[in-house]
Amino acid sequence: MNRPAAFRLPHRLAAIAPLLVGAAVAGGFTPVADIARAAQGALGSAGAQVEASVDPALRMPLCGQPLSAVATGPRMAEVRCPDTPGWRLTVPARVRREADVVVLLGPAQAGVPIGAAQLTVQRRDLGGGAVAGFTDPAQVAGHVPRRALPAGAVVLAGDLADGAGALRRGDPVVIVSRAGGIEVRMGGRALGGATGGAVVAVENAQSKRIIRGRLVAEGIVEVIQ
Repeated sequence: MNRPAAFRLPHRLAAIAPLLVGAAVAGGFTPVADIARAAQGALGSAGAQVEASVDPALRMPLCGQPLSAVATGPRMAEVRCPDTPGWRLTVPARVRREADVVVLLGPAQAGVPIGAAQLTVQRRDLGGGAVAGFTDPAQVAGHVPRRALPAGAVVLAGDLADGAGALRRGDPVVIVSRAGGIEVRMGGRALGGATGGAVVAVENAQSKRIIRGRLVAEGIVEVIQ
């Protein structure tokens, strides 16, 4: 028994009824397999497995030109017949895309740098969307999550504080000290991760003294007096 497609067609069929009658008289319909292939081509990407949901009983007028299709969502494509008159059909699909990505072994707290021991690489289904994940734990270690993340979560670029104010453990910094109208600058390195405005421990490159300062700009830490 054929199962109906996941989408609803009544209003679409009403709109193309004259075309269907003409196609029936001419004795030609577009093969369902061609419609499915067009939809899959629009949604396919590297490593993705796409299965278009098209009712086997669907009868669309035979198209004299190659079908075209565009993705209208992560799991939806619009298949088009460019004939005059032509037709358009929205086709849903199941998309599976697996990749080796960085995930959390344990929960991560918002504002607290993620340690290397909290990370591992696992193969996960990322669905049909374009996911900005990571493939190497070193890309994540030391970064600060914007929000709390649960154990097992795939770490995405949007989960991490980034931009001009982001600092990771080991990054070189310029330590700025001000007193009595005099400003002194010295080189150092960050001993932890931080985002703009946060307090971070840094080490003076010459004296090896550990200092607490505030990240005021990219790579600039101002000593807290």
